[in-house]
Amino acid sequence: MSTRGPNRRILSLWFPRMGADRLIRRDPLLTDHPLGVVAEHANMQVLTSINSIAERHGIRVGQPVRDAHAMCEGLITRQRNTLAEQSFMGVVRRWAGKFSPWVAPEGDDGLVIDLSGCAHLFGGEEALVQVVQDDCNDLGLSVCLGVADTRGAAWALARFAGQSGQSDRNGDAIDQEARATRSRAGKRRHWTKGGAAPTVQMGRNDSRHRIAPPGQTYVALSPLPIAALRLDADTIAQLNRLGLRRVGDVLGQPRAGLARRFGRGLVMRLDQAMGSAPEPVSPAGAAHHFAVRMTLPEPIGLADDVMAGVDRLLDRLCAALKTQGRGARRVRLQAFRVDQGVEMIEIGLARPSHDPARIRPLLELKIDDIDAGFGIDMLRLEAVQNEPLQERTAVGHLEAGDSVNRRLATQTGVDDLLGRLGARIGLDAITRVHPASSHIPEKSAQVLAATWSEAHKGPWPAPPNPRPLLLWHPEPVTASEAGPKVPSSFRWRGRDHTRIRALGPERISPEWWLDDPNWRSGVRDYWVMDTDHAERLWLFYGHGGAMSAGWFCQGSFA
Repeated sequence: MSTRGPNRRILSLWFPRMGADRLIRRDPLLTDHPLGVVAEHANMQVLTSINSIAERHGIRVGQPVRDAHAMCEGLITRQRNTLAEQSFMGVVRRWAGKFSPWVAPEGDDGLVIDLSGCAHLFGGEEALVQVVQDDCNDLGLSVCLGVADTRGAAWALARFAGQSGQSDRNGDAIDQEARATRSRAGKRRHWTKGGAAPTVQMGRNDSRHRIAPPGQTYVALSPLPIAALRLDADTIAQLNRLGLRRVGDVLGQPRAGLARRFGRGLVMRLDQAMGSAPEPVSPAGAAHHFAVRMTLPEPIGLADDVMAGVDRLLDRLCAALKTQGRGARRVRLQAFRVDQGVEMIEIGLARPSHDPARIRPLLELKIDDIDAGFGIDMLRLEAVQNEPLQERTAVGHLEAGDSVNRRLATQTGVDDLLGRLGARIGLDAITRVHPASSHIPEKSAQVLAATWSEAHKGPWPAPPNPRPLLLWHPEPVTASEAGPKVPSSFRWRGRDHTRIRALGPERISPEWWLDDPNWRSGVRDYWVMDTDHAERLWLFYGHGGAMSAGWFCQGSFA
């Protein structure tokens, strides 16, 4: 974690069109067309990134897709791939390591770099900024940057340099208002002196506006809009209503009054921007990567030959995992064919492990899925997902040690079984049931993924009364008598049933703190009913509530 001294200099990089730029890099044909990246937000498709052509058509980020298509007929949209964008930002982060070893992500589309003691290697800060811009142009990335003494100031310059928040009290700054009021801001008149709402002026986007000289943080931040302090939309709207539209307007206010009116968040952001509160740069640690490969002198095609190569690779891979105290959770085997094709299989383990004896049988189960074609000339084995692994050692006297070993052996056997089943049907398809704290019959148990949960320890909580073996959604029953009295006969699923014996009632009330549509029938009286068809059914009478009262069947005993 970087907490360097008074000569600290921070570089903030913002890639405003990162999502669109990534797609254009993959498909250069999109360069000359308006492009938007789409994601689902609040049951609506919105734009998360656009290119410069789409921006010239008046399209903006956060706009619904239907509105964007209405404004630009030729707009091309692509679905957002969050994982691919994160992976791409990881590549950009490694590139940024050429300027300083202290590089950390800042949101989904930004980086922050501690340049303290590094800028002179590039000929100064202006020369370094020019290198950044040239590299991003070569990479096809749009970038905005800022250099300042503090992380907050650099962030503000990267996103708001050249913009000025109007301090004139005669209007509203449209770009500073809450989202719900922006569409009306241009039409309404001010409530005191009248007049149209002023627009935010844009300055030149050169390095002189992006670099704050050492010790000049106050001068650099004062003319910027109040949004440059990284505040939430509600706080920005409240400050605008009071006429505080620039950072300098807030810096001149008493701190105690600001804290009482807007909370400690505003004061904290001010202190971080001015350097009074520390905001270190914590670079992300290098990810653990475990992969081994083998180049074959002659192509192979038999499954036994492939497994012989896997045995050699697996020992090396597991040794590397054990050295780092890690265990593989998912393992991928890639077979490179002589015709440039690649065959791949992937297996998952219920628990992380670096034991070859536990991984090899799972790979062998799927080895037949590999099509060798004209031969395989290279094998590659990779631990795609790995986790920390703590070794377990039995201690104590002989009997206690044997007991621990038996328990660990039993748990390992279950994990191996889950891994074998997962290799066939997928680990996500294997579930286990845990008890849940609810008196509602259908909520008395919860279904969990078997590979990501531990088995329930101890006895299963017993309900106050027996529960049916099979439960289903309540089905209406036509009773011979109306009302809550137990009917002597009823019709259910197209058959007439005659009551032989009835046990009950058991009254169950809905959970008043939750609005469950299935329990809007109010209080239920459950009965165990034996019928003339040798069936034991679970019936209840719903007393109404938000629905009509009546009899229903919800389960069947063995």
